[in-house]
This record gives sequence, structure tokens and C-alpha cells, in this order.
Amino acid sequence: MQTLEKPVSTPYTDLPITFPRRRTRPVRVGSVTIGGDHPIVVQSMINEDTLDVEASAKAIERLHRMGCEIVRVTVPSLAHAHAVGEIRQKLRQQYMDVPLVADVHHNGMKIALEVAKHVDKVRVNPGLYVFEKPKPNRTEYTQAEFDEIAEKIRDTLAPLVKLLKAEGKAMRIGVNHGSLAERMLFTYGDTPEGMVESALEFIRICESLDFRNLVISLKASRVPVMIAANRLMVKRMDELGMDYPLHIGVTEAGDGEYGRIKSTAGIATLLAEGIGDTIRVSLTEAPEKEIPVCYSILQALGLRRTMVEYVACPSCGRTLFNLEEVLHKVREATKHLTGLNIAVMGCIVNGPGEMADADYGYVGKTPGVIALYRGREEIKRVPESEGVTELINLIKADGRWVDPPADTTT
Repeated sequence: MQTLEKPVSTPYTDLPITFPRRRTRPVRVGSVTIGGDHPIVVQSMINEDTLDVEASAKAIERLHRMGCEIVRVTVPSLAHAHAVGEIRQKLRQQYMDVPLVADVHHNGMKIALEVAKHVDKVRVNPGLYVFEKPKPNRTEYTQAEFDEIAEKIRDTLAPLVKLLKAEGKAMRIGVNHGSLAERMLFTYGDTPEGMVESALEFIRICESLDFRNLVISLKASRVPVMIAANRLMVKRMDELGMDYPLHIGVTEAGDGEYGRIKSTAGIATLLAEGIGDTIRVSLTEAPEKEIPVCYSILQALGLRRTMVEYVACPSCGRTLFNLEEVLHKVREATKHLTGLNIAVMGCIVNGPGEMADADYGYVGKTPGVIALYRGREEIKRVPESEGVTELINLIKADGRWVDPPADTTT
């Protein structure tokens, strides 16, 4: 796997930590670029019916304001494709030109051609883009049948590819484990191999038309399948000299704590291996709930810094204050800041050592007394009742404080 070296300096060791990232081609999606040496891009998808132009435009704006950099909309019919054009216009007039992706599935040539005029990227599902009628009691797929279907796919895909190429737009070849084409299932079974071969078939068609503005995704609801498919895709692309960026995520992850854990298990595993250029956490919840999870994954891996990184010990018999309560107070006072590491440690035994990477530390020194640190240096000791206020004053003294945004909800 070709990699981009990402050295990260740590205050504690001053040694470089190298994060390997697969080298990919940059693919432009509106004002955002996926791949290359660009940051991992966060995506989501609105739940609104695209025919409801007003509601869809508002939903896209809400997501974008939260930090969702690319927003996807579903386009199941030609009427929906026309509506996307109206949504785009409304966004331009009332907010801004948000990068948009259109989701096109069943027999989508006419739909894709229309909606491609109004979006920055079109997602096609290889398993559904050209309908393959299952044949009862089939015992084999002949090469002639494969060739016939491949030619039909090419004929259907070519007009879209030519339009996207002419307008400098992108395509996502989005394979889902649960919707593989009949012949892929018959030939490879319900496997990662079938997912990879499905993607490669569409990639080869695009390349034959000299189109390479491609992003590839291989998603499954089972984490092991999703991980295996993406690893195999990287292996096959490396063998074939391909460098397309990957969109990764666990589809249909569910909701609540388990949905978040499941998504993190799949996405973080691949990102830690250097695989992945854009991510979506797919929760059975409001799309706005997906964005914090995406950024938390990226921040935990050191890939993006979009919030405060809190370091806190798990508490023990040595803890000199209510650690959970104090951490909550510190977080509420500082959560609007970005790019800082703040440690809240219960006692002096592990505090200075465990929090050595932190910019600021709040440490229990003696009962009722807090020691405040800048890096590894103790700056002052203050009464516990003044700890949070004095921590803020220390950050302000260093010129690293910004006031929280005004509350506009009332």
C-alpha cells in the first residue's frame, strides 16, 4: 500500500509519530476535495423527501452548519431529480452553495443524467444500476452472459460518465453488501470478493471512457465484512495501479450506543490502517447526530482537531474531588474551543505524568486545593471553588480563549 507520511509532534517525547495514509488521487466535489493530502471529509444524508424543496434545503443547511462538508440526497425518480435543481437554487439564494451528492439506484440512467446537472457528485449502486432478472434453477453464468450484461452496463453508464467528465464532476461507485448483482452473488457468493469485483467492473468502464473522478465505497452492516472488503479493495487497486479515494462507513449501523460503537469499530480500524478519505456514520437517528460521532472518531485518531481533547483519569481512592462533576464543569466551560488538550486529574500521583501531552491541567493537589498546569509546569494553586474560573483565566492569559457563540435559540 502506498502511503503518505503524517508526522505528528508530541510534547511528551518530542519523537515523530508516523500515521500511514494510503496515497490517493484528489477528487473534487464542489468546494471540497476528497483524497490526496486533504483532511478526511465528513458526510451525511438528509432524511427529508427530496420533493419537499423547502424542508430539504433547511435540512442541508442544518447539517452543513454543524460541520457536514458534503450532503447526500436521495433521488428515486425524475421528479426528485428536478426538485434537486430547485433545492440547489434555494441554497444559493438563502444560504450558500453546499457540495451535494445525488443517490441514484434502480435503473437510473434518465434520473442520473438529469440530477447530474444540479449536483457535484452522483452515487451509483452497481448492484442495482442495471436490473438483472434472476433466472430460476441457474447452474452457471456463461462468459457470453457476463459480456452481454457488461455491455449493457457500459451503454447505460457512458452518457452519465461523459456528462460528469465534461462538467468536472465526480462519481461515487457505491457497492452495498446487501444489494450485490445476481451474477456477482452467483459467481463469488455473498462475500467481500463479490463486492470488490462489482466495484472493479464499474471502475474499468469509467477508465475505458477516460474518466477517473471516482470515489469508491464498499459498505456492509457487518463490521468484519466491511473491513475485509475495503482491505481487499486496496490490495486489488494497488495490484492494478489504481489510486481512487475510499468512502468508508458501516451501513445500517442502528442507533444509540451500539450504533456508535459499531460504526467506530469499522471506520476507526480502517482509518488507523491509512484506509479512507471520507466517512459517514449511518445511524437510525436524526442525521445531525451523526456529525459529532464522525469528528470524535477523527479527533481520537489524531486526524482532525475540531474540538477540545479532554484527558481525565478514571478516578480511584486517591481522588481529591468529585472527578465526574468537575470534568463536566470544565467541559461545559471550554467545549466551544478548538485545538486544545485539557487534563482533569484527581490527584498528584499520576497527574503530571499522565497529562504530559496536555496544554492545560487541573489537578487535585490537597483536599480543597487545585493545582493548575501549563503543559508540565505548575502555574498556581487555587481553592477548588475557584478552579474552573482560574483555568479559564489561565487560557485567556495565554491568548488562547475565545468567547462562546451567542445563544440564538431563545
